Amino acid sequence: MSRVSSPVPSQADAPKTDLTSARYRRILRFAAWHLAVTWWYELFLPRIGLASVAERTRSKRMLRLAQRFHLLAVELGGLMIKVGQFMSSRLDVLPPEITTELQGLQDEVPPVPFAQIRPLAEEELGLPLERVYSTIDETPVAAASLGQAHRARLGPLDAADTGLDGVVVKVQRPGIRSIVDVDLTALRKVGGWLSRIRLVSERVDMPALVEEFAQTSLEEIDYLLEAANAERFGEIFAGDDRVEVPAVVWERTTRRVLTLEDVTAIKITDTEALRAAGIDPAQVAPVFAKVMFDQLFTTGFFHADPHPGNIFVTPVPDGAGDRGWALTFIDFGMMGEVPPGTRRGLRKLLIAAAARDGKGLVDAMGDVGVLLPTAETADLERVMTQLFARFGGMGFAELRDVDPREFRDFAMQFGEVVRSLPFQLPENFLLIIRAMSLTSGVCSALDPQFNIWDSVEPYAAQLVRDERGNVVQDLAQQAIELLGVAWRTPKRLDALVTRVEDGRLEIKIPRLEQRVARLERTGRRLASGALFGALLIAGAIVRADDAVLGSVLMAASVVPLVFALVVGGRRR
Repeated sequence: MSRVSSPVPSQADAPKTDLTSARYRRILRFAAWHLAVTWWYELFLPRIGLASVAERTRSKRMLRLAQRFHLLAVELGGLMIKVGQFMSSRLDVLPPEITTELQGLQDEVPPVPFAQIRPLAEEELGLPLERVYSTIDETPVAAASLGQAHRARLGPLDAADTGLDGVVVKVQRPGIRSIVDVDLTALRKVGGWLSRIRLVSERVDMPALVEEFAQTSLEEIDYLLEAANAERFGEIFAGDDRVEVPAVVWERTTRRVLTLEDVTAIKITDTEALRAAGIDPAQVAPVFAKVMFDQLFTTGFFHADPHPGNIFVTPVPDGAGDRGWALTFIDFGMMGEVPPGTRRGLRKLLIAAAARDGKGLVDAMGDVGVLLPTAETADLERVMTQLFARFGGMGFAELRDVDPREFRDFAMQFGEVVRSLPFQLPENFLLIIRAMSLTSGVCSALDPQFNIWDSVEPYAAQLVRDERGNVVQDLAQQAIELLGVAWRTPKRLDALVTRVEDGRLEIKIPRLEQRVARLERTGRRLASGALFGALLIAGAIVRADDAVLGSVLMAASVVPLVFALVVGGRRR
């Protein structure tokens, strides 16, 4: 996913003050301790035959970890809140003990007193707030980890120019940039630790994942970029009666202050308020899912933080088709962009899932980079086919009625296959996973009976029709690529023949070279060991008749012994 670049502090950036140094050390101590505990229980104990101990204590350990991180995040704020929010959305890989404990982090961020907010806002806008806004509410309407929002009314001139009256003024927390820099430095360090664990490094490029998180976090504190994202999102859905977007007041927007149209309405998961307004929550869920599908699989520019606080249901009595309401998105600081190649892979993934096609699903996983090209996928295809046959088409409520033992048996079988394959988290995939996880959570909160298949199947059918319409375009693209290959091939063959004729062609097979080198080292050590034994035995036998010569031979045996132990084992 491509994004507008922001300056990213290097790994060498070190915390400067005592306060930031203490924050840095505290994050590292927390991470180091819990990584050590996890290593002990999940890796060491199973190796010595005590896997049952790890399994028996896992649930309590996970809950204790989540509770301690929860306290740390609320106390420190900054990016620790963001890390916790991301963990709470990973229902696919993290246990419920962690995701449930961290779900409320967004609502627990304490606001900054307005007396600290005012100087920053006035410095950015260049005027006292009384000259910029007719009124401004000192009590924030929302407080987040990086900034907070206050309701206000525009001054008469601005109101006349923009046609707006009520606005929301979003202001960064004072000193948040230095806090973000410290947190990113600590997270980079932790990512480096994790990258040295083979079980982790085989699945995900942790340094790249941290850099993606860093890029996203730095973009979130650039309100000019957020304003541009809001306008682009609004242009994409212009004329779509399902979606509304707040207008940006550019004259009162800077990198650290953002002024937007006040579009506050019914929080999307407030089912009681929805029913009171005559809106059926069960009808909201499929529309929301479809809007998110459109962003991920069609437009490629998507809202990557669609948690309930960022989406309103706005009653529109005279519009929005037959519904009488629209979905209003806010907070465009965390946006993702899916490249065309990845988007095609995601489309194939969705179509295969809707068709219950295990082989097609595995092929699509390879296309988007979740599986390495070298993976042997026969077992995975078989397991995915079984998964679709048993659970395909079930909604959340139906899945809750399945015998837990059946889930456990299937999970063990599926887990064995997954662990045997080179799965990985592709670069720039973090926001896609987050968006899909939050979408699923919001839909199930709106309607416990919500069946994702009811939304996926018609959408996938539409994608199939669209793909058929693009066949000619795809064939033309492939033809151009083949012409390029054909044009370059004669030159490459000519260069190859020239190198063969000149005797400059070298063929390297790294794995074979490593094995040959290992055999050579083993041979040297065996020869040295044999020579050591021969000299030692000869010296002992000769010494009976010639003490001097025998002692010399025994002393000489030390040389091949040292060679066998040190030099012969040294890698070249």
